Amino acid sequence: MMKQTIKISTGILLLTLTLHSTALLAQPGQPATERTYQNPLPVAFGDPYVLQVKGDKYYMYGTGGNARNGFAACSSTDLVHWKDEGQVYHAGNKRGWSDSTAAWDGAYWAPEVYEYKGKFYMFYSAQWKENPNKELENFRIGVAVADRPAGPFTDLHNRPLFDPGYPVIDANVLFDENGRIYLYYSRCCYKHPVESEVAAWARQKGWFDTIEESWVYGVELKPDFSGVKGEPVLLLRPPVKMNDKQAGWESRSVTSREVNRRWTEGSFAFRKGDTYYMMYSANYFGGRNYAVGYATSKSPLGPFTKAANNPVLQKNTEQGGVVTGTGHNSITYSPDGKEMLCVYHARTSATGEKRVVFIDRMKILENGTLVVEGPTTSPQVAPGAR
Repeated sequence: MMKQTIKISTGILLLTLTLHSTALLAQPGQPATERTYQNPLPVAFGDPYVLQVKGDKYYMYGTGGNARNGFAACSSTDLVHWKDEGQVYHAGNKRGWSDSTAAWDGAYWAPEVYEYKGKFYMFYSAQWKENPNKELENFRIGVAVADRPAGPFTDLHNRPLFDPGYPVIDANVLFDENGRIYLYYSRCCYKHPVESEVAAWARQKGWFDTIEESWVYGVELKPDFSGVKGEPVLLLRPPVKMNDKQAGWESRSVTSREVNRRWTEGSFAFRKGDTYYMMYSANYFGGRNYAVGYATSKSPLGPFTKAANNPVLQKNTEQGGVVTGTGHNSITYSPDGKEMLCVYHARTSATGEKRVVFIDRMKILENGTLVVEGPTTSPQVAPGAR
């Protein structure tokens, strides 16, 4: 997805944090107490991902911030106060495979970092320098490795993880309890027109000739991250029928005449008991309607069934709030391990087109229903402090 960074305004933020770089930060407003916090956090990332490491320390990675041709990170012990760790991945490392001169400054997007066998592995999207057909969107997924969560990360190979023959972004990895490892990603909308009742409707109205779509796929990873095993499996896509219960919220970018694309991207998979949950984002990532839903399965490669209570996270301006563009989430847990938290980016009336990080509580009810208690902008008890 074409990512942008964020301008922050005073009046929305409650936190006053001490960081070493103002490029990551929003301007502070009222200070919070040690046991409270307020969204948005003063961290200017898109696509935020939080890794919890031993010793109850957290590292956050994302698109943008103060990184140039790569990725930055910040760290925290309480998910409230964040320290800038600087740029942790540089595209120009000795095995770099991307093209920093390509569109969107190389499109260094959506990094996620996992601790595995004593190392830290970063999965991310970027423009591939091998581009004989001069494609505008030539995105692929790479893997970089480091000895510590603050890097420096060096590409594991001098090539992308794999080449499916179409642009892909938004890597997410699931380490399953059976020892297998799965990669989830989004096939981009680029040059992917799809016929549906929504597409026919838009064409009949004279709005758009075609509707392009992005779809989420899953595939098993080789344990040494040298590539994938087998063929990718289609897991999620926008609804074909307009009377589908998901069509209303997943098609808003088209039905509002915003753009001729429908997205299914930013997936995040996790397992709870014997159920696999996959959260995902739909609609134009640069617009107000970006929102989050989820689907469930009994297998890591599906079939997945979308939830009846979707979307679980969306703009609140129609209820008098100031938040729009909620999406591309990850999850983490409070320092005491008792609270599940949804980490995502959004915009507010004060931040304008730029994106800032939100953290809100989420839970899985006894019947398996996933609920996100957000978006919030009011002061609340800090994670783990209840």
